[in-house]
Amino acid sequence: MAPVIGWCQDAVHNYGNIQIHDDGLVGFHMDVINNGAFNKNKGLVGFYSFDKPLTISGASNPVFYDFEVAVDNDLYIDNTVGIQNNANFITGDIVTSRVASEVNINFLNDSFYTGDENLAKVDGYAAISKKSEFTFPIGQFDKIRPLSIASVSSNDYAKSAYYYEDPNTPSVFGTSFSTFIKENETLSISEYEFWHLESTIPSKVTLTWDEESNAYLFGETIEEIKVVGWSAIDKIWVDLGNTNVEGNFAYGSVTSKEFIPSDYEIITIGGNSDILETLDNITLDNYYMTPNGDGINDFLEIEGIENSPNNALQIYNRYGRLVFSQKNYSNEFTGISNVNGVIAKNIGLPSGIYFYIVDLNDLNFKHQGYLYLTTYQEN
Repeated sequence: MAPVIGWCQDAVHNYGNIQIHDDGLVGFHMDVINNGAFNKNKGLVGFYSFDKPLTISGASNPVFYDFEVAVDNDLYIDNTVGIQNNANFITGDIVTSRVASEVNINFLNDSFYTGDENLAKVDGYAAISKKSEFTFPIGQFDKIRPLSIASVSSNDYAKSAYYYEDPNTPSVFGTSFSTFIKENETLSISEYEFWHLESTIPSKVTLTWDEESNAYLFGETIEEIKVVGWSAIDKIWVDLGNTNVEGNFAYGSVTSKEFIPSDYEIITIGGNSDILETLDNITLDNYYMTPNGDGINDFLEIEGIENSPNNALQIYNRYGRLVFSQKNYSNEFTGISNVNGVIAKNIGLPSGIYFYIVDLNDLNFKHQGYLYLTTYQEN
């Protein structure tokens, strides 16, 4: 039967049977609405657009042998697309629904992909069929955050997505995965990101982190970083361990112990809570100073600064001029500059708004805040 294809200004409609043979090349520069058979292919199907997003939709799921995406404003998938051989990411994301996770890019059998990076990945759900090991090319927004699975046997089906959001307030799960509910008080859980992974096969899972993950919060060394998961039965965060850790606090990866992924609603990185508890004991805020000798607000007092004695404080005026600098600060600033070249050095600084930067080197943490100063003369 010959394929029945409808062409309109914005989309290609398939109502019949399309088959691409060996070495066949088909490029789409508009949306595809697939309501017929489009799953017996051997050649290359590409989607290309430089000025608008494209969409694959319809009642039937297409299966492509080789698949290529160069869509600057992203390719949106409204029904599952199967990949038999290679998916080549050139430009733009493949975007799938996070509400309907059954709609995804499904990597079948021995299929693979190339070209994935921050701006060319799956923003949503990727799936696998008949695979035991795979790295999901997933992420969100402008970051790729792959998850790797190594299962003890082949997965008939597994899927995963990355969420760059706080597990306490997830966008689509309809519940909170409270980071305060955990199997022990020493466990810390990321409040910056998480992954959703479904697989019924015992597996080891490798998660990645970048600079925005703030991995330094989870231990004094990266060896303390581990995988943690929200138990679907007990509704509590559980330590899933680590068997391998690589990288540094800016970029790295951690591999879990063996567990069944579907026993956990979401997973993320975590570690020891000692540093988080220390940081909680340091008050970093905006401050008001009236250094007039009455014992009230006479000093810039950063409560708990003694928990990070290896620190450095800089204070700048509203023009960005450094007016105070001190290492190992311990609440000595009284509104008097100690920087050469400042007119008010050794006398009270003018009243006004200043901003400060404090480096807590023991915790690998930096904070910026504001300081309102009312001078001696005005009190």
